[in-house]
Amino acid sequence: RRPRAANGPHFHQLARLTASFPPAGPAMGSGSSRLYSALAKALSSGAVPQPRECAAPLEPIDPKELLEECQAVLRERPPRCQRHFVPLSAGAADSHRPIRVMQWNILAQALGEGKDNFVQCPMEALKWEERKCLILEEILAYKPDILCLQEVDHYFDTFEPLLSRLGYQCTFFPKPWSPCLDVEQNNGPDGCALFFLKDRFELVNSANIRLTAMKLKTNQVAIAQTLKCCETGRLFCIAVTHLKARTGWERFRSAQGCDLLQNLKNITQGAKIPLIVCGDFNAEPTEEVYREFSNSSLNLSSAYKLLSPDGQSEPPYTTWKIRPSGECRHTLDYIWYSQHALNVNSALGLLTEEQIGPNRLPSFHYPSDHLSLVCDFSFNQDPDRLL
Repeated sequence: RRPRAANGPHFHQLARLTASFPPAGPAMGSGSSRLYSALAKALSSGAVPQPRECAAPLEPIDPKELLEECQAVLRERPPRCQRHFVPLSAGAADSHRPIRVMQWNILAQALGEGKDNFVQCPMEALKWEERKCLILEEILAYKPDILCLQEVDHYFDTFEPLLSRLGYQCTFFPKPWSPCLDVEQNNGPDGCALFFLKDRFELVNSANIRLTAMKLKTNQVAIAQTLKCCETGRLFCIAVTHLKARTGWERFRSAQGCDLLQNLKNITQGAKIPLIVCGDFNAEPTEEVYREFSNSSLNLSSAYKLLSPDGQSEPPYTTWKIRPSGECRHTLDYIWYSQHALNVNSALGLLTEEQIGPNRLPSFHYPSDHLSLVCDFSFNQDPDRLL
């Protein structure tokens, strides 16, 4: 068990904060969702749901107090597993603070409880009131400057109200036909979300991309934002996406990847603007979509390859779960970056098999079936260098 957190003056802050923001739809277990109705209306009219930006700035909250609140909620659970950053020497040093980027498929609540069939994970471990605290604890522990999430179905009632008050600008783009909507008493559609610290970056441009495949619009989306670093004045683009899942859809993912790359080429003016792409690609490194990103004219490389002894191999897994069909261990999640313009200073090591445990993920001590990826980036001091 975890050590008990002290009951400070803000002990029930988390409950008060989330309760003070009416959700777009009710929590799991209550009536039908207003967000579901709004989405159904939008789809019937042929419109694509539009992302919602954060409202006007609200009173800030102290991340330490929020972390303490989360730890109090989680006091009966096992302690969070410790992971360590691995220093990576890549290029010339930068005197400015690195840019910490976090990529994570957090597991949609409706899918975890209603569709994904994690046969070795007790339903008690998936309770949202505690699982959201595990997710927040992970985010608060690593303090990303930029946070890219997939499978977010509690954006309006949890992540937007809390992270906006921690200083993040927030953007959400739901899937047009989210599988969460098939689950009874869902909390609305899941989608991609992008958060960045407003005191470090200025938003220059934002694009919400509904991916196409074979010229047809698909159910997968991406967000791409051009940011200006306040310290250096340098521009860069950050993108988040979540490609189509499941075996048999490899060509479909490849087409989605081509469409995303073309969009990013336009946004970055053909790689003139440095680029970071975070995502759950649902594709092993052997798939065509991985090769497309590796061989793109955008000169992208996968940051987590740098953790391998030869610097050329992806981690053995980024997701590990047990379903009725058996055990699934795959590398599906990536942080791609412009290797001519950016250096990877360090990357967060993955959980070991021993830390994950025999019942795999998710579990009482880890809230998702995917591991978070975290990298520290710095700008190359020679911005005109092409290789």
